Amino acid sequence: MELFYTNDIDAASCRLDADESAHCVRVLRHRVGDTIHVIDGEGTLLTCRLTDDSPRGAQAAILERQADWGAHPYRLTVGCCPTKNNDRFEWFVEKATEIGIDRIVPLIGEHSERKVYKTERAQRIALSATKQSLKARIPEIAEPVSVKSFIADASCHSDASCHSKRSEESLRLIAYCFEDAEHPRTSIREALASFRGREITVLIGPEGDFSQQEAALALRSGYTPVHLGPSRLRTETAALTAVQAVYLAFGLGN
Repeated sequence: MELFYTNDIDAASCRLDADESAHCVRVLRHRVGDTIHVIDGEGTLLTCRLTDDSPRGAQAAILERQADWGAHPYRLTVGCCPTKNNDRFEWFVEKATEIGIDRIVPLIGEHSERKVYKTERAQRIALSATKQSLKARIPEIAEPVSVKSFIADASCHSDASCHSKRSEESLRLIAYCFEDAEHPRTSIREALASFRGREITVLIGPEGDFSQQEAALALRSGYTPVHLGPSRLRTETAALTAVQAVYLAFGLGN
């Protein structure tokens, strides 16, 4: 199935931008009257009939809408520190999108080698991977934020009732390499096996791992420390392993 993307949609029709139009008309040679499939990036698949085959601005009439097309039964956010080599982080974005992820947050940690990250290219990679893997929802690529700010902004640990409710409905995990006798790590598989909600957040540190202070803040904010197995993994491999663990925990690999 060929998929095209647009957010220029009304009740009866949609319009492709110049890049999508050129791919549809010039590369794939679609013509007026052809049936095409378009995603809106928010989870809906549109079955359409091409009404204008201009390679600069193709248009199509909407025949059918299918919500939650290609969706997964969880909402996964991965906060991951971008790697020194941009290609490795972009590889993670691509593969995580193919498997199933909802939000990727580039984190800047105290031990990060990369302190600046621009999201434009990652957003294009996520769009391409969404279409390739037959999904209708494009994962959000958030703007970079510090590890401590991300934890603090997402935390409501000062409210005990909120924390209790959150622990039932959401799961927050942090993966780091060092040992902490007071907070022993469990395997990510075990942490996911006992969870019955659908909102999951996983934090993955930089090449130099999270700092002790960052890890301590996460634990105080309700994060569960986990490990990803006995192998020492690169940052992007660890992040993808976490995505795959969630995918399998929800039975999607069966």
